[in-house]
Amino acid sequence: MTTQTFLGALATIIAFVSFIPYYKDIFDNKTKPHAFSWFVWSLITGTSFLGQLSVNAGPGAWVMGFVSLGCFSVFLLSLVKGEKNIVLLDWISLTGALISLLFWIITKTPVYSAILITLTDALAFVPTLRKSISKPYEETTLTYFLGGIQFLISLFALNSITIVTALYPAFLVIVNFGFSIVLFTRRRQLGAV
Repeated sequence: MTTQTFLGALATIIAFVSFIPYYKDIFDNKTKPHAFSWFVWSLITGTSFLGQLSVNAGPGAWVMGFVSLGCFSVFLLSLVKGEKNIVLLDWISLTGALISLLFWIITKTPVYSAILITLTDALAFVPTLRKSISKPYEETTLTYFLGGIQFLISLFALNSITIVTALYPAFLVIVNFGFSIVLFTRRRQLGAV
């Protein structure tokens, strides 16, 4: 087994583990996922996975494929157990994310695709971030923290480090760790961790 294969498998196992507390908290009515974010995340992680495969990213791409399936299952759960307060900013973010995805489909240029997928993710994150600023207890911090770890490990499992293979996972490292810090900080500000 190569180091890349081991790291790709490890990142995917961590991804699997990271969804467990999230699902538990959804079913315990603690976490209320925002459908818009999870829908777009399922699309773009799947798209990124296919893009990474097309340029032979290797085992570093496995986690993206698994996360796409996990995001889609959270999206389905969010339709029943998710955030119900949908505001104009959420619709703007969803529209922007879908337009960005459309540009990705039109350009078919791998570098532009990686940039647009990253932009799309940032836009898709807005509804979850907006909700979590006021309701930080409705997200599972551990899931995002483990997300940062899994994507960091996946970078070392890539066959080659290029904008196409590494930009989006590197962004996900930053956004997952950053969001974990936001949740922790907001909970402290509101009185309990």
